[in-house]
Amino acid sequence: MFNDIGALELVTIVVLAILVFGPDKLPKVIQDVTGFIRKVRAFSDSAKHDIRSELGPDFKDFEFEDLNPKTFIRKQLSENEDLKEIRTSFDLRKELNDVSDAVNNPSPDPAPAAPSGAATGPDLLKKPAAPASEQRVRFDADAT
Repeated sequence: MFNDIGALELVTIVVLAILVFGPDKLPKVIQDVTGFIRKVRAFSDSAKHDIRSELGPDFKDFEFEDLNPKTFIRKQLSENEDLKEIRTSFDLRKELNDVSDAVNNPSPDPAPAAPSGAATGPDLLKKPAAPASEQRVRFDADAT
């Protein structure tokens, strides 16, 4: 919870606590705060125990941390064998190099021969020829 508090922040909190509560009341305030934290932890532990007992023996390995969506997804992804296989077989760098080579290659590979009887469409890799000026359709701004 307080993993990112440094020494300077801790000293600042102590100095502010002394200024706000005074040196006389500070030990009593610290005792009250620690007692409150213990009560909250005890309440939380008893609630967890009650929930586990109500769920029954099927959920004896149930962890409340698994309810966190980030933890749940991470656990499901790490346990799935198919995803492990996909993750190890997929090389992103190789795929990116293949794509960049295909884009930067000036001479495209010849297309495979179409089976007999199959209709062939226009070659989408070729740049279409510009239409002649008399073939161009005029743009009508009022029509839109």
